[in-house]
Amino acid sequence: MSALPSVLARVIAFASIFVGAGAGGLIGHAFADLGGFSGLMIGVITFASMLLGAGGVAVVAVLTLRAFGEWETIRSDNQ
Repeated sequence: MSALPSVLARVIAFASIFVGAGAGGLIGHAFADLGGFSGLMIGVITFASMLLGAGGVAVVAVLTLRAFGEWETIRSDNQ
């Protein structure tokens, strides 16, 4: 038995990174708009927020997948 999480779990984790990037971009755009920025700065702030959002969700996704893999290993050893 492999310690890798299922394909479905990995696909969901991958898709969640895009959701995190989108949410970060929306928050960054709203922040830039409310802050009175214009032009290129709105794009820079939005892009930076997208990277931060995707990075944060990626960390959580990797940790979750690793925990899931360890759980499956422990579960298969006990059977």
